[in-house]
Parts: sequence; structure tokens; C-alpha cells
Amino acid sequence: MKIAIIGTRGIPNQYGGFEQFAEQFSVRMAERGHDVSVYCSHRHPFKSDVFKGVTLIHCFDPEFIFGTFGQFIYDFNCILDSRKQNFDIIFQLGYTSSTIWSWLYPSSAILATNMDGLEWKRTKYNPITRRFLRSAEKWAIKYSDFLVADSLGIQEYLGNKFNASSFFIPYGADNFIPESDDVQMLDKYSLRPYNYDLLIARFEPENNIEIALKAYRNYKNRKLVLIGNYSATRFGKKMCEEYQKYPNIIFLGAVFESHTLNILRYYSLLYIHGHSVGGTNPSLLEAMACSALICANDNVFNKAVLGSDAFYFDSDKDLRSLIDLDPSKKDYGTFISNNKQKIGNEYNWNIITDKTEELFKQWQQ
Repeated sequence: MKIAIIGTRGIPNQYGGFEQFAEQFSVRMAERGHDVSVYCSHRHPFKSDVFKGVTLIHCFDPEFIFGTFGQFIYDFNCILDSRKQNFDIIFQLGYTSSTIWSWLYPSSAILATNMDGLEWKRTKYNPITRRFLRSAEKWAIKYSDFLVADSLGIQEYLGNKFNASSFFIPYGADNFIPESDDVQMLDKYSLRPYNYDLLIARFEPENNIEIALKAYRNYKNRKLVLIGNYSATRFGKKMCEEYQKYPNIIFLGAVFESHTLNILRYYSLLYIHGHSVGGTNPSLLEAMACSALICANDNVFNKAVLGSDAFYFDSDKDLRSLIDLDPSKKDYGTFISNNKQKIGNEYNWNIITDKTEELFKQWQQ
């Protein structure tokens, strides 16, 4: 099969969940003999035309000039290029800035769209943008040949709201076991094993970062480490300015190297997962794979993955109650082992690739 993945900033992953999926899935499909291309922003730091057997198609991305509007131009450029490539399947990841060009997709290719989360719920968007995203959601459903939901909650939403059928394809992860000397990498960040709590997220309000910061500012001896590019958003800059004065709150900034992130997850005491509007979040699966003891925002998406194998919070009061409880990984080892079993049996990247490849073959028949 000749497959294109469109809708990301490119691979190797330097950004987020879609890029993580694109990298993991495309490399595995290329290893299986498929002709796979991933569309990339021309500003992506990896400039080669090939990554581990995957063709990289770099398109002009003027987001650095026009801001959010530049995303629409970038998607336009990617879609125009796809008309020249004779793809069998185009896998569109998300719909926020691409669906206005849906009529330009090549009719000869099967168009499958991962519907992501409830984008119109994201508080970073103003009312006009949210109305547009509601329309974009409808356009994606109308123009796609097949819909993909990365969460059972999203699949249920699409069925109830639009009477639209979709295929459940979650993200994946690989169970992580550290090497004996990996713990030394914590020295770079002046951290000690199991002596810090961890939060990894984009600095957006819907990820409930401020709830965590409000909770931890009350504790002098309970360390919260935050990983994410806080300087990339107005909200992130505000959070850093307001909370960096607390010595127990540490803003590490962006960290992209996967092995380093896994070590930080593995040796954390408590992992705070505040995502509230997405589907199956890749960073949650990676925390599960790294034996993290997880406290997640109380919503249907997180509960669909974690079930009873995690703590949950809705407010900073909930988090303070958990911190006061001071749970240890030893006492809640069942949470950890159950979550690792889910990664091995349900959310493993090879299993996800098997399932997706089989769907692609069926769609071509």
C-alpha cells in the first residue's frame, strides 16, 4: 500500500500526540514493506527526506509568519502535494485546519480521519473559533471515507451526536524497563528517585495545570516537576511567572528525548495527568508503560483507559488530599502492574499497527 499521513508537524516527534502516532506507526508500516510518507513542516529541525524508511515530504509552513492562520496554509500545501502522489490511503490526523480544503483531496485515495478529541471544548479558543471547530467536525465526518476514534468515549460521542460509525484505534506505548545506570540521568535535573512528582503536558488551560500548581504551592517539601514548553503559550508564560517563585515547583521546559522522558516518568513518585478534552492521550499511556503511579483528571477519556487503577482529581483540594495521603508505589503496586498489563495486551504499538494495517487492507477491498 502507498500511504500518506497528513495533519502533523512531522517526524521524528518534536511536538505531541499526533506526531508520536505518526512516527511509531509509519516506521512500523515501512518495516512491513509499505510505501509510507509523512507530511512535515519545512521548519521541522529534521531536514532529511527519509526517516527510518519513511519518506518525509516537507511543505511550506507559514505559521511563524501568520500564527494560527498559517496552519491552514500549511495544510493546503500538503493537500495540494497529495494530489500528485497517487496514494492509496491518506490518513488525516485531526481536522481543525484541514477540513476547509476537504474538497481538494484526491478522489482516487481513501481518506480516513482520526477525529481526535472534542476540539471545540478547548478553552484556549475564543467563541468564534469554537463555532468554526464545530463546523469543521461536521465537514470531517461528511468528507471522510472512514472515521477513526482514538478513544471509546470519542467513538460513543460520534455515534450519539452524528449517528456516525467509526473504528477504534487508540495510541500505543511500549513497556519500559530502565537500565541499571539510567538513574544517573536524574542528576542532570538535580532530582533523586521517588522524590518528586511529575506533570508532562502542553501548557493549555484544559490540561488542568493550574489546579496542580495551586495544590503544590502549599507544600515546601513536596516537589512538582513540570515538563512542557511553557514559553510557547500566553497561558504557559503566565503560569511560570506566577508559580516559579515557589521553590518546590520546577519548570523544566520542553524535553523531547523519549528515553529521558521515560526515566523521569519511571522514577517519579506520583504522576499528574490533567488532560481533560482529548481521547486516549499518548502521554498517559507512556506513563502507564513507565510504571508511574497516576493521578488523572476525572473524565470519561481517562477512566476508559485507567479504570480503577489510578487516583482521580477534579480540584486542587482533591490533589491536596492525595498529597496528604502520601501514597507510595509499593502500597499501590497493583495499580502499576495492572496498567502495564494493559499496555502489553491492549495499547502496545505492534498491536495497534496490526489492527490499523488490517483495517487499511479491508478498506481497499
